[in-house]
Amino acid sequence: MTKSPGATPPGVVALGASAGGLDALQRSVAALGADFPLAIVVVVHIPAASRSLLADIIARRTALSVTPARDGEPLQGRHIFVAPPDRHVLVTADRLVLDRGPKENGARPAIDPLFRSLAHGWGSRGLAVVLSGALADGASGAAAMAAAGGTVLVQDPADAVVASMPEAALRAVPSARALAAGDIGAALVAFAEGLADLRERPNEAAEAPASSRPPAGSGRPSWPPSGLARPTNRPLGRRDAGGAVQCRYRFGHAFGEDVLLEPNGGEIGAAMWSAVEALEEYTEVLRTVAARTLDAGRVKAAALLLRRAERPDVAGRVPAAAAHRGRGTEVP
Repeated sequence: MTKSPGATPPGVVALGASAGGLDALQRSVAALGADFPLAIVVVVHIPAASRSLLADIIARRTALSVTPARDGEPLQGRHIFVAPPDRHVLVTADRLVLDRGPKENGARPAIDPLFRSLAHGWGSRGLAVVLSGALADGASGAAAMAAAGGTVLVQDPADAVVASMPEAALRAVPSARALAAGDIGAALVAFAEGLADLRERPNEAAEAPASSRPPAGSGRPSWPPSGLARPTNRPLGRRDAGGAVQCRYRFGHAFGEDVLLEPNGGEIGAAMWSAVEALEEYTEVLRTVAARTLDAGRVKAAALLLRRAERPDVAGRVPAAAAHRGRGTEVP
């Protein structure tokens, strides 16, 4: 049965999950009726090369319409938008933006960029939910949401299969409510009801720039130097967002400070991050050469280069000297 989308929503809910989070996500939306008026945007860490069936899986457990997010798509109530593989999803005042920006916490899509854009575009009309997962993705974005007057819910760590992400979010936002996944749906309904009496008033989101691209800073924060150079002996930027500390490499890959505390963050971590950075550099070179080739009128050659840049197995084409800078360790 086809589920018809609603009108421009009075608010937006963003849910982020990683390891062990799929069941929690399904339980969170199962209680929502077909008339739930808000837009819901979902980010789950999935491999870049995978063919995601996430939208179909979620649709089995909810009366709402569920589709993969598309760049420039208008936000709609009574609808769940799911981030596709290898793209961050951001929200503006009125639409979705897909972005191939740097990975955060080793993931693209990542949760933090979505939460930051929600904080910027929707403020108190936004609600962020952090579900089961490893490490700290979502904590920095949750802090941004709280600072913007938004609402933060966290799956109770005792209810989560993997408690690291909920615990990190609670450290970043001590005032966040911790709920079992089965109780989150009722909290979303209560949030929507709380917005109902504001529908006739000027909307925070309506005052934000209604653009097909997010305003500067909504998805990518500034990163002052940290004085650190771990785990690859390359300089790190450091940003403290309300107690949720993130670090970033030159090419933009960001991760929570807790990654630096991992016991295997030495040789293995160095090899991994070195290979990832080499891959990103190689991909950027392909795109740069493709742009110049297109400017020269060589359309087919430019298209070939762009296809090589987008291929999930491009790692196999990284020059050997660059791919093995991390102490000779190979990346699968």
